[in-house]
Parts: sequence; C-alpha cells; structure tokens
Amino acid sequence: MSGHPTPTDDPMVDVAGRWAWAEVDLGAVAWNVDVLRRAAAPAEVWAVVKADGYGHGAVAVARTVLDAGATGLCVALVQEGEELRRAGIDAPVLVLSEQPEHQLERSVAAALEHTVYRSETVVRLAETATAAGSEPVGVHVKVDTGMQRVGADPGEVLDVVDAVLAARPSLRLAGLCTHLAVADEPDHPMNRVQLDRFAAVVERVTARLVAAGEDPSTLRVHAANSAGALAHPGARRSFVRAGIAVYGISPGAGVDQLAAELRPAMRLVARVTLVKRVRAGTGVSYGLRHTFERDTTVATIPLGYADGVPRRLGTTGGEVLVGGRRCPIVGVVTMDQLMVDVGGLPVGVGDEVVLLGRQGDEEIRAEEWAARLDTIGYEVVCGIGPRVERVVARSGPDPLATRSLRGRAEGSAASTSDTAGRAMPGPA
Repeated sequence: MSGHPTPTDDPMVDVAGRWAWAEVDLGAVAWNVDVLRRAAAPAEVWAVVKADGYGHGAVAVARTVLDAGATGLCVALVQEGEELRRAGIDAPVLVLSEQPEHQLERSVAAALEHTVYRSETVVRLAETATAAGSEPVGVHVKVDTGMQRVGADPGEVLDVVDAVLAARPSLRLAGLCTHLAVADEPDHPMNRVQLDRFAAVVERVTARLVAAGEDPSTLRVHAANSAGALAHPGARRSFVRAGIAVYGISPGAGVDQLAAELRPAMRLVARVTLVKRVRAGTGVSYGLRHTFERDTTVATIPLGYADGVPRRLGTTGGEVLVGGRRCPIVGVVTMDQLMVDVGGLPVGVGDEVVLLGRQGDEEIRAEEWAARLDTIGYEVVCGIGPRVERVVARSGPDPLATRSLRGRAEGSAASTSDTAGRAMPGPA
C-alpha cells in the first residue's frame, strides 16, 4: 500500500464495478488518536483494531494509529493478530481474551501478548511457549471487577499471578487489567466500585511481585476503554485501550461532550441506479408498508441489509443525503437495494448518495442510525459488510491521497482511487 495514488478523471468509474463503497479517512483516525493521547496523558494509547478495525480495515488503521503515536494494538482473535504480523506490523499486539488451546501455538508463533484469567490456561500457554523455544510470552491477567464477562474473580487473581510467575522464563507478567461496564455513564456508581476493586487487586499483585523478586514498575496496568479514556482519569493507568473513539464515534450519550473533538472516519456512499416518478397512493418495497401521499420521485440506491443497512432503517425515519439535502428512505430496506423519496430534487442516475458521512453542509453520523435503531454506533460501523469496498481517503493537505483497501490482508496490490471512491489500477 505504498506509493502515491493517482486519481481518475472519469466520474463514472467505481470501486470493483459496484456503485457503492465506504471511504475510510485515515487522517481522521490519526486526528482521533491525537485527541485521545492528549486526553489520556501521561497514559499511552493502545488502539483496538478487532473486527477488521471496527469495519474500517485493520491493517490500514493499525499503521495509521502507530504512526500517530499509539504504542500498541488490541485484537479479539489470534487470526486478527496474525493478519497484522503478515502485514509487517511488529508493535505489541494484545489478544483481549483467552483463546482455544489449539490456537496457542499459532499465537505464540505470532509473538502476540495474551490475556489470561485461568491458571489452567497459563499452564497450557507456558507448555506451548517452552515447546516452541520462543522468547518469554507476555501475559496480562484480567480481573472481573463487575462486568461479569471474562476475568478472574478478585479473590482468585493471585492464584493466576502465581501460575504466571511459576512459568518463568517461558512467560512474563506483562500486565494487569480490567474492563469498565458503564464507563459511558460517568456518574454511575459502579465506575467507582470497579476502580476501587481494581486498585485493591493492583496493590496485592504489586506486593506479590516484590516478594517474588520482580520489579513491579514493569507491570502495565490498564482499565480504560474509549469512554474511560475520556471520562475517568482514575482509569487511565499505564495505557488506555481505545476502540470506538479511534474511529470518531462517541462511546455513548453520556460522554458526547467529551467526544466532541472526534472526527468520524467512515463515509458510506453509493450512486443512484434508477430514478422514477410515482403517483400518490402508490406503495413501495416489500409489504408496501409505505404509501406516497403525493406524486414524487423515487431513487433506487444499490445498498441493502446484506451490506449492513438494517432492514428497518427506512421504517424508523432513516435518511440519506442527496445533493446536500436530507431525503427519507421509504419502505423496508431490501437485501441489496433501498429506495429514497427525493421529492422535486433534480436527481439522475449516477448521482452520489451519502448514507453515513458529510455531503455539503449536512452530515449523517453512525450515532444517528444508532438512535433510530435503538443500538450503538459500534454495531453500525462493524455491520457494514465485506461486499462494500473500503477506500482509503486521507484528509489533510492532500485530499486526493486515496487508495483502495482491496487485498490488504493478503498484501496484494491495492487499487488507487479519487475521493469519491472511484478506483483504477495503481501502485501497491
């Protein structure tokens, strides 16, 4: 993915032959990392790039965040860590939960750091590392301070720590962590409960390390997710695990003000494939659940629920941008297409339509979809499917610095694109 892309002058050439794509603004990603670094200082920032970088492209995002000052990465799966290593990324990569035993050999081979919370997992990991003759494998012991998802009970943490210490030199205790359940509600009393429980565990583990002749200052302590990084100074510790905020989306309504500087990194775009006039009283889409009250114009857009646009978005008030104006989605979203009432706007086949992002003075954010669908912005961007080509568009001094993410995992040549997401063959 090196080399300077060359924009095409043909306005009708589009990514992979499909008139729908998602632009990923790596300049916004870098900006967001800077915002988070300033908010969390002196704690470091480790960026969470699981789920293909929350749908934005894990490798491209990982390179960007590291260039912007993040010092580590977090993933959910061994396969996700392997993808980063194949791309030549050698920064620390932490797998955020225990993995199946049959994947430990691959994880050790990829030099990933491991989250552990069961002594038996520690034993199996140590056996794998010893057999592989690897460098000491870094492990982070996770404490369940109230989330009830994964982690060792506070009363059992020392047993897991002792298992790690007994496994030296195959393993090294690299970190101690927890996860906040309601960090996006800053005034919720459970935040203080969890942080107090965690502080007590840190104190006990520190004493155990001193007794074992280990230097406790090398232990990386971390508790903050994106909301924690923004709203909870006591959670920042050694580093923060920043996920959704890296992509410019607020972690929740309770921290919207603190997230105001963040810039959304994804713009979901398509082109009109058909325009037709319809008469008042006409129904539209499956079930004919929407009936037009007046004569109007309908535009068909080639994105549907198979691409991550929820079927019910049109029945909950969802809108798109056409010519810088908001236009309602009408009827249910179908698998591959949706319909929009463009009223009297002068719309033609090939015109740009924005489902997420800015067009002119208007903007539709993932948070808006989330509010209409009773979900969260995380689900919106993670749900944009693999049929939607990701095209990198870096904001900044050179707005034409764009390129396709196609083939990123395999390291194959990428295509180059202009800012509208139109691709042409180009340097890798």
